[in-house]
Amino acid sequence: MLKKFISIVPVAMLSVTLSANVQAATITVQKGDTLWDLSRANNTSVENIQEMNNITTNLIHPGDVLTIAQQKQYTVKQGDTLWNIALDHQVTVSQIKEWNQLHTDLIHPGLNLSIINDLKTSTAITDKPIMPAAHESKETTTSTTAPSTNNTASKEITVEATAYTASCEGCSGITATGINLKTNPNAKVISVDPTIIPLGSKVYVEGYGEAIAGDTGGAIKGNRIDVFIPSQQDAINFGVKQLKVTILN
Repeated sequence: MLKKFISIVPVAMLSVTLSANVQAATITVQKGDTLWDLSRANNTSVENIQEMNNITTNLIHPGDVLTIAQQKQYTVKQGDTLWNIALDHQVTVSQIKEWNQLHTDLIHPGLNLSIINDLKTSTAITDKPIMPAAHESKETTTSTTAPSTNNTASKEITVEATAYTASCEGCSGITATGINLKTNPNAKVISVDPTIIPLGSKVYVEGYGEAIAGDTGGAIKGNRIDVFIPSQQDAINFGVKQLKVTILN
């Protein structure tokens, strides 16, 4: 059989360092103030001020009292995932990605992330890290459960997860279902044991997102999966994790 991928299983995973807790403060809007000015002066964002104060426009008036939550910095350590960091700080993966302008769930050791803990929990969010089955969506919703709850055929299992990449010498990058991962490096694909997760299934993988069960592997037996990560270093950093997988269809 031709070599298609390289699976990466690192030896160790470590966790967290955290700066001092941040506290919310209130400010009174002065004449000439704008949300942009206030966000810059208080090391936050316009969106965070709006969310904190339940306002939907950029209009503010002198005398308005606004609650501001300054950001704190978190340094990513080996083995960290956005989901674990969100869980530790009682925020959501979507919020961390928004605050730090991240467009992927992949992070690497040494990355500094801004975290805000004082946002009101009443605002509409799409993933709740205190509920491992919940998942994030680009659509705004008040639901805090996994997308699978509306699908009576859905099933949640716990698996041991490692990562694999197609960027190895001699790897074809073609999955068992014909997906070319070299030409589609942003594809979310996992390698599965088809007797546990049927090939072609749409799944939600905790900390990885929605994916397709599109590949198999000789070492992937039972409750094990490989998640595809285009960067070999990011695949190494992924480590070995116990994750929940929701089979959506």
